[in-house]
Amino acid sequence: MNLPVSEVKAAPSATARTTFAALWRPALVQAFVKLDPRQLKRAPVMLVVELTAIFTTLLCLLPSDVPTGVSVQIAVWLWFTVLFANFAEALAEGRGKARADSLKAGSQGLNARRRMASGEFEVVPASDLRKGDVVRVDAGEMIPGDGEVIEGIAAVNEAAITGESAPVIRESGGDRSAVTGNTRLVSDWLLVQITSNPGESTLDRMIALVEGAKRQKTPNEVALDILLIGLTLIFLVVVVTLQPFAHFAGGSIPMVFLVALLVTLIPTTIGGLLSAIGIAGMDRLVRLNVIARSGRAVEAAGDVHVLLLDKTGTITFGNRRCSAVHAAPGITARELGEGALLASLADDTAEGKSIVDYLRQLHDFTPPDAAHLVPVAFSAETRLSGVDFGAQRYRKGAVDSVLAFVGMQRLDLPAALAREVDRIAQSGGTPLLVCVDKRLLGVIHLKDVVKPGIRERFAELRKLGIRTVMVTGDNPLTAAAIAAEAGVDDVLAEATPEKKLARIRQEQNDGRLVAMCGDGANDAPALAQADVGMAMNDGTQAAREAANMVDLDSDPTKLLDVVQVGKELLVTRGALTTFSIANDVAKYFAILPALFAAIYPQLGVLNLMQLASPQSAIVSAIVFNALIIVVLIPLALRGVRVQAASAAHLLRRNLLIYGLGGLLVPFVGIKLIDLALNALHLV
Repeated sequence: MNLPVSEVKAAPSATARTTFAALWRPALVQAFVKLDPRQLKRAPVMLVVELTAIFTTLLCLLPSDVPTGVSVQIAVWLWFTVLFANFAEALAEGRGKARADSLKAGSQGLNARRRMASGEFEVVPASDLRKGDVVRVDAGEMIPGDGEVIEGIAAVNEAAITGESAPVIRESGGDRSAVTGNTRLVSDWLLVQITSNPGESTLDRMIALVEGAKRQKTPNEVALDILLIGLTLIFLVVVVTLQPFAHFAGGSIPMVFLVALLVTLIPTTIGGLLSAIGIAGMDRLVRLNVIARSGRAVEAAGDVHVLLLDKTGTITFGNRRCSAVHAAPGITARELGEGALLASLADDTAEGKSIVDYLRQLHDFTPPDAAHLVPVAFSAETRLSGVDFGAQRYRKGAVDSVLAFVGMQRLDLPAALAREVDRIAQSGGTPLLVCVDKRLLGVIHLKDVVKPGIRERFAELRKLGIRTVMVTGDNPLTAAAIAAEAGVDDVLAEATPEKKLARIRQEQNDGRLVAMCGDGANDAPALAQADVGMAMNDGTQAAREAANMVDLDSDPTKLLDVVQVGKELLVTRGALTTFSIANDVAKYFAILPALFAAIYPQLGVLNLMQLASPQSAIVSAIVFNALIIVVLIPLALRGVRVQAASAAHLLRRNLLIYGLGGLLVPFVGIKLIDLALNALHLV
């Protein structure tokens, strides 16, 4: 029974770019909204700055030894510091929210055709669907939620989610049965069993991820928050003790100066940019069309030591094709050709079809009627496929499997055929033996093509200290040849789910973080065990549930980009933390001599920057403290580019650039601001 289903237009491409010009106005509004202390409690350092700004504003209304104009300037720049820290966070959130809004538009007003117990269908809002419900989707309609195809085959346009306009085939059974909500059928029909409740779908997770306010802090961010809070408390104690110390020496320090000192000494730079760095890192991941279930997975990607990658589809194109056939001694080329053709007629894989195409070009065969053939499907246990034709059994498959079928050992292989098998394997090809009953006919040479540029990418990962492991079901010789051509560091050949799981546990027991990608149900245990498990969106539901990341483009090589984003996130945070702490040194030389100039004139020798007056020194430091956040916003959003180098080299580079820069830039910046303030007679 077909009922009309109302729906909205498909959402714009999720890869639509957002520009600064479109984002700065709403981000500026949000900067003021985020002044709410309940929101700033997530950024404790900036909460302290806001409280000091409020306190300084009140001090401007009270009599003081400090000119009112100077106090007002300090208060204004403190508010400026908080607002621009909020602006950086809002700008980072805005880049994702623009995408989230387009995704939300695609799901509003969507209805679904749900199957009732009677077998009839009823139209209900898509938001009413629950896990386990079965819906029917016809050509032109939107799939109302994440699910598994239980009946039918159809082409699906996933552009609303992935941005790719080319439709993909989804069908029941196998590893291509998962469908994503808010995608559109372009042909045929499907019966889909919903696999998520409202708020739990891929679309919902993507919207929640890109809306930065809902993003959970990662362990690294929490640890950095603890460090920043600790430093803030230490400097608070230091500042509080300065006034009693000044009284003991027979002097006094204006309260507004003490407030300024506190703000400039606490790590406001990293405190103001920390949230923006994290949100921008997650945004870069979303722009790769990868959904992370947690921020921890992204950070773990940055610390990965070992990368497990499937050979087929990741390292190679996966389209192995028949390139040659070699007959066994005593077998004619025609006998081998007929046997290999018969053994491949029922094989619907790309490899099987390539064998049939290759042999039909060589020989003029007329295959028997399909009604007289009994197909034998490939199975993981036998690793054989073929047909039974009358009393004869034609088979092709892995060398050891075919030998077992005919009752032979490796040593029993004819020498010429054994040499050909070894040559194919050593060249990176896959040898398939062909037999009829107990008689070997020859070997088929399948070639797998390594993707261009993959060797260079592995070399970059190696320089970053990441070891790559190729996972394949091929025999060790074939696997070794492909591994040598691709440039991977290690190989796991003849891999089974148990072998993958054991390898990951072994690496983790040795103290290493492991990442892997997969799409099949047999990958689920390993994906769940890995520190970073990335499932393909077109894979099985079991794989997607086991992984902590889902790649909407179903591109296994994306895992390399995820590792890069994770490293950029960690390095950016570390670089700006180094800069923030290092630039406190210059502020000491700017403010401390100014505070105690009247009490201890000898401290004037520490006025290395030759600042004009105590008031000028204080205001210059406060202005620099605010402006440096503005200057660093683009770096926080873009991230520090990670070069292919060892961890020690990266540490030295960060210390040299951001540590030394954090020491020198404030000296120059504060002096220039001092000159400008005095030239304009603002102090």
